[in-house]
Amino acid sequence: MAPKRSNKGKEKMEYDGKGLFKIPRLSSISEKVIFSKKIQVLVHPSGDEDNFVSLFKVSRKTFNYIRSLVRVQMTSQDTYFTFSDDKEMSLNDQIALSLKRLSSVDSSINLATLFETSKETVDDVTWHFVEALEAHGAHHISWPSDITETKVWFESIGSMPNCCGAIDMTHINMYSCKNESEADVWRDNMNNSMMLQVIVDPTMRFIDVVSRYPGHTTKEEILRESKIFELARDEEMLNGNVAELPDGTKIREYLVGDSSYPLLPWLITPYHDVDEELTNDQTEFNKRHLATRRVACCALKKLKEVWAVNEGGMWQPERYKLQKIISACCILHNINIDTEGDAIANEFMTSCDHDPGYPPEKSTLPEDGNASVVRDKLCLYMKGKVLDEASCSR
Repeated sequence: MAPKRSNKGKEKMEYDGKGLFKIPRLSSISEKVIFSKKIQVLVHPSGDEDNFVSLFKVSRKTFNYIRSLVRVQMTSQDTYFTFSDDKEMSLNDQIALSLKRLSSVDSSINLATLFETSKETVDDVTWHFVEALEAHGAHHISWPSDITETKVWFESIGSMPNCCGAIDMTHINMYSCKNESEADVWRDNMNNSMMLQVIVDPTMRFIDVVSRYPGHTTKEEILRESKIFELARDEEMLNGNVAELPDGTKIREYLVGDSSYPLLPWLITPYHDVDEELTNDQTEFNKRHLATRRVACCALKKLKEVWAVNEGGMWQPERYKLQKIISACCILHNINIDTEGDAIANEFMTSCDHDPGYPPEKSTLPEDGNASVVRDKLCLYMKGKVLDEASCSR
């Protein structure tokens, strides 16, 4: 069903001095959410049963915060949407439908039946929401202005000093492209997919996101095309305070990543046994390195579990739409952490396999000599930490 023009008055825009929409403090946001009867009965099907969080994957307070982000754009587009009985959807109804679409692997047809509307309305409403959220919620994905706390937290996890983030990638699977001439472009060895590269902080927040590359592209190739590679290489990023190890070695800021990435001065990867077995110290280093970078794996797993459209529910989108949909889901992931606290991020996850079925990659590039020295120094530093921990436990 095509969107229709609305004759209702528009809500006023509110800007601060920087041109950004004003966002109320979370403590001042109401927890009351009003829907039409069609959606209200889904939230409260009987008695005291409350399906709000299970349906929409956010609390009522977070729902209203999201509403404050998208309200102006979604109500100023001279369009309105209806249910099957031609009754108009409120803004809350539209947001609810969009959140359900993004958190579900169900088809638009099935969700149209659930919400008593048309497939076209499900897709159009969700796209309006995605555009508004990406335009006015992008500030939730940003590099920390003060990286000190991040470094301290990472070191507490795996004893890796001066670590600023964990990097990883995953495949975002989708149905076959509408344009068959583009289908082969997105085909990897298993599915049609787009790659998502993320840098994650210790709370599982995304602090950098890159998506637009076909699923057959390697992690190494995507890394070299991303802005972080150029900026870190030229020391325009990851260029803050250095850490000094007990032996006097100075360690610049860096990220941690798995063996699919090249070892670089600003990207520390684990040891891998090529010609000979790893030493005990190298094995211990790898164990702590894994503990440090695991937050990225778990964040991607969480993204796909909660915003399940990323786990195979993408609906034949054009390329530019797919990027925006992924971006919107990453914003929602961060908003949940920002508004609900670290409890959501720190949920225990027995498995962080976010790319089942895809074999692990291995970097084909030779290791950077200077970075190899730094990794060896970090390995020796960790050996000292292990000995200290052992002596303290006696």
